Amino acid sequence: MGFIKAFSGAISGTFANEWQDFYKPRANVPATAGLFQAIPSSQNNGVGENYKGNENIISNGSKIIVPEGTALITIQDGAITGFIAEPGGFEFRSDDPNSQSFFAGDGIFSSTLKATWEKVKFGGQPGSQQLAFYVNLKEIPNNRFGTQSEIYWDDAFFGTQVGAVTRGTYTLKIVDPLLFVKNFVPTKYLQPNAPIFDFADMDNDAGAQLFNEVVGCLSAAFSNYTNDPSKGNRISKIQGDQLGFAQSLSTAVEDAYQWKSNRGLEIVKTAILAIEYDEDTKELMKNVKAADALSGARGNAFMQQSIARGMEAAGNNGGGAGMAFMGMGMNASNNVMGAMQQPQTQSSYQPAFNQQPVQQTTQPMDQSVQPQQVNTQDPMVVLTEKKKLLDAGLITQEDYDKIKAQLLGI
Repeated sequence: MGFIKAFSGAISGTFANEWQDFYKPRANVPATAGLFQAIPSSQNNGVGENYKGNENIISNGSKIIVPEGTALITIQDGAITGFIAEPGGFEFRSDDPNSQSFFAGDGIFSSTLKATWEKVKFGGQPGSQQLAFYVNLKEIPNNRFGTQSEIYWDDAFFGTQVGAVTRGTYTLKIVDPLLFVKNFVPTKYLQPNAPIFDFADMDNDAGAQLFNEVVGCLSAAFSNYTNDPSKGNRISKIQGDQLGFAQSLSTAVEDAYQWKSNRGLEIVKTAILAIEYDEDTKELMKNVKAADALSGARGNAFMQQSIARGMEAAGNNGGGAGMAFMGMGMNASNNVMGAMQQPQTQSSYQPAFNQQPVQQTTQPMDQSVQPQQVNTQDPMVVLTEKKKLLDAGLITQEDYDKIKAQLLGI
């Protein structure tokens, strides 16, 4: 009927002598392999009960080792007949009523696999001769992605569409071996003496398909990341956030191709090796940097320095005009700094898309001298002072012309 668990963990002690004939993973399996066939370790040497075993069948009395980080699946006539995800040693017994077809422990991983097992298990009585394959449960590294031309996505931070050429790698994990074997692995990898199913093999059409699907989902993945407030809506964080971008990419491929729910595959980490933005995006990023530099405490410092330089220049002119300029400069600085120190309710940079132009008017900053009061003063002195204020941008041309007209009786 299935397998009997003989021991847990690594083989040792008396089992090392008793189990001189058993099945185990082949040597030199690459880390990028997803599935590979179990092979016999010896020709029995007269010990044990399996006198008929060969590299293509699992018969009564066969012993099988399931190492950490792997799962074992038995197949008969293309149908899945047994599954083991617990590390340890097992013995195949098709005629023992105590044997089982399914071993997966009691963890969270087990509950998922039990549900899948009920859907894919072989419906009839398992035969005595079956093929056995190992499925890699570890993270499978070095799966590449990249684009030859720009991809584009809507970016919440910039408030517009941005584009880039990108390349990198991701680690893949088989989270449901039963779905992986049943729905994704091609038949040629489930035959006697089958080649290793290697995701990195250029001749593996299934692996190439995954590459194409990931590339097709990159735009959606970048959009998922940059439009997620929990990620800060910052494009610059992507390259340093392996797990965050992996979640965005995994969500994109699941939405488009059902990797996890239909194939038992999931992207767990990413490494973006390069992002080359297009010229429009580079210019946009440069403008954002400039806007960021003039916001917050740094912007306050820049403004204070600018006002201080203006007041110093006015003071160097000497006389009443310089004093008038300094007094007005102090009022202006207080007004400007008061406005800048108001609490900020939005991010340092907000895109100005779809905003209506705002009409700006400049009010005279010097309210101490009214036009009707200047008639008692020397017109030349007053006009000289006002011209300096006009040149400093502290009054408007219109204000200057009104004062001039009143002084000169025009």
